[in-house]
Amino acid sequence: MTQRILIVEDERAIRDMISFALRRASMEPVPCEDALAAQHAIGEALPDLILLDWMLPGMSGLEYARRLKREELTKEIPVIMLTARGEEDDRVIGLDTGVDDYVVKPFSTRELIARIKAVMRRANPGADGQVVKQGDLVLDTGAHRAFAKGDTVTLGPTEYRLLSFFMTHPERVYSRGQLLDQVWGSNVYVEERTVDVHIRRLRKSLEPHSAAHYVQTVRGAGYRFSTLD
Repeated sequence: MTQRILIVEDERAIRDMISFALRRASMEPVPCEDALAAQHAIGEALPDLILLDWMLPGMSGLEYARRLKREELTKEIPVIMLTARGEEDDRVIGLDTGVDDYVVKPFSTRELIARIKAVMRRANPGADGQVVKQGDLVLDTGAHRAFAKGDTVTLGPTEYRLLSFFMTHPERVYSRGQLLDQVWGSNVYVEERTVDVHIRRLRKSLEPHSAAHYVQTVRGAGYRFSTLD
């Protein structure tokens, strides 16, 4: 599966340069000019890694990194800081925040790609072999795909995240607000009825595989994933 790399950098020339290098390395770049744009991109689909500039308009890259590492949805996503700050104290501050690596400008794109690959190897050791099974459904977290009785289940990015959360947290009822926090992230501002829309889409995707009934509505409480009759 193509690795999705979020680039949070306010200088367009640098974003374009990195995007070109990532495409040549068979990765998918998602360029964003600030933290707000990055949050919207994360709401659409989780990246595999985030390249984050230290100096950003509005919220600084350092503060945004802290928020990413506090959020349940994004805390496990590797982060590489891009910055002109080369002093040791600054590197220590960045690493203490929880970022995984630190690349000082100017840098070569070959070095950057090598750093990305190294960080992702450390962050996902053996990820390709991890599977979650519930009833007739199998979730391959390494391939980012779902199967039902051997057939591929076609899912959008948000439906995949919903199903992944449900399958790893079965038999428990979650309110719409809790699902928003867990699947979308508390910093992504969407209405609770958005959950209902994506629940319907998830059920529609599972229906051809006779698995839509796994996603259950609990009146007055929220939703539950259960393979029990």
